[in-house]
Amino acid sequence: MISFDFSHYYTYTELVDYLNQMATHYPQLVQLKTIGQSYAGRDIWVMILTNQKTGNYLEKPGYWIDANTHAGEVTGSAVACYIIYQLLTQYPNDPAIARLLDKYTVYVLPRLAVDGAEKYLTSPHWLRSSIRPYPYPDEQDGLHREDINGDGLILEMRIKDDCGAWKVSELDPRIMVHREPEEFGGTYYTLLSEGLIRNYDGYGFKIAPPVEGMDFNRNYPHLWAPEGKQKGSGDFPLSEPETRAEVEFWQENRNINGFISYHTYGAVILRPYSNHSDDELPLSDLEIYKILGNKGKKLTGYDCVSIYHGFRYHSQDFTYGAMDDYAYDHFGWFGFTIELWDIATESGVIKQDHRIWNIDHPPEDDLKMLQWNDEKLGGEGFINWQPFDHPQLGEVEIGGWNYKTCWQNAPAKFLPDLCQKQYNFAVSQALLCPLLAIARTDITYQGGDIYYVVVQVENQGFLPTYTSKKALERKAVRPIEVILSLPDGVTLISGHLEQEIDHLEGRSNKVLSWLAKGTDYRRQVEWVIKGHSGAEIEVTVCSERAGTVRTSLSLIHNDCFTGEPHGS
Repeated sequence: MISFDFSHYYTYTELVDYLNQMATHYPQLVQLKTIGQSYAGRDIWVMILTNQKTGNYLEKPGYWIDANTHAGEVTGSAVACYIIYQLLTQYPNDPAIARLLDKYTVYVLPRLAVDGAEKYLTSPHWLRSSIRPYPYPDEQDGLHREDINGDGLILEMRIKDDCGAWKVSELDPRIMVHREPEEFGGTYYTLLSEGLIRNYDGYGFKIAPPVEGMDFNRNYPHLWAPEGKQKGSGDFPLSEPETRAEVEFWQENRNINGFISYHTYGAVILRPYSNHSDDELPLSDLEIYKILGNKGKKLTGYDCVSIYHGFRYHSQDFTYGAMDDYAYDHFGWFGFTIELWDIATESGVIKQDHRIWNIDHPPEDDLKMLQWNDEKLGGEGFINWQPFDHPQLGEVEIGGWNYKTCWQNAPAKFLPDLCQKQYNFAVSQALLCPLLAIARTDITYQGGDIYYVVVQVENQGFLPTYTSKKALERKAVRPIEVILSLPDGVTLISGHLEQEIDHLEGRSNKVLSWLAKGTDYRRQVEWVIKGHSGAEIEVTVCSERAGTVRTSLSLIHNDCFTGEPHGS
């Protein structure tokens, strides 16, 4: 039995080995595909999970999961890999998982920033997404992050400076707090990232832009903006091979209804839009988003907030070119960006507002986090300030939080509980997809080799077959198609061999009212056929996002015949 290793975060080789092992061990439930190559030529992998004996994965409703869009946010990759592990190992034991993989398709892309994550995991460096030099081809003058004392970490430097904006807190000497505006006469510090200054003249310097400034989550087409307006956006929408491969896969696999994109950190579930108020969403979509967000709160403990209303640092601070905005606005998928893990929340800090807390919070919160670090991590999360003779700046102190391992990502010991909660939420979301079925088939013999045929189809899922009102508005999903196939010697008298029918509602529009809205989840199609007794006809009903179902019927000289539907 393959086990999932919670002890560390997988490097690229470990990740690929893991995916291949799962695909080899569960061939009936897994198809492993590469969807493109990264900037450095690494394969980008997507695992397609469904029971292949119950149908082709494209003929089932689909759900999308991705992670590690940002290089350093490897907790997301661990969650994605854990979801794969649980779905495959629990398939024989859990009826909900058996239903999910028998009737639906789950796509999992566990790591988009394959190049950046590899550098992040195998060196002291931080980077946002890609290793491609951007926006400048060469390193610029100024302070660059470097591990200058050789401890394998890039921390912070504090330098005594009469103009400094910081001072040591009275609560704990490890904590730095803001100097009061009117304060003079004490010991003050300037805080900088640990690093070296390129072309230092011995006087002043600036903070250099990162060499690898690309941000994949600003490179999607929705309201894309150039670098001058949106840092990290790329040369043009989908300019990067990673984001382009992902979107091309979406375009080719049109059965997707929803998504989760795993990021870090903040312990919060984010929903679109980043740059529009909730007034811009169709009312029914907004209400469904709230229902799904409440489910997320129940299963994960994370609040669900609008990015526009609850996750901007400033009223004029907007995000352009984000994946979640594009997925909802272009395809009409319901989905979330989940910011996994949060050291503050784990330490018992109460955030009244995510935006305000991230900009400024009381030193008492820092003390709580340090006490948590001392008790739960044995003090390993915070490196005490140590003097160092900087080759350019002279006497400095280096210390601070080990940002990679306890701020940006969950310490490994916290992964099991975190992964399980996220897995539960992901399964609940995938099971909300629309699900086409044949409800009833009737053949009535009319005499003279004439038959009246009725096939009734229904949507057994929560969401409608069109997914969302935004999808209808964007014409992102085609109508349901019904195809009648007749053998030789059987002819059609009335009706159509191929026709389109309107979409079917699900249960989602029922939760907005205590009154049922009729049987808007069912619709019948009728034909009059001439043929000999015993002839077999076939009806295929295709919905891009709710699946494909088929039924075979025999023409029999009975007063009425009800056939058995086939298909998922």
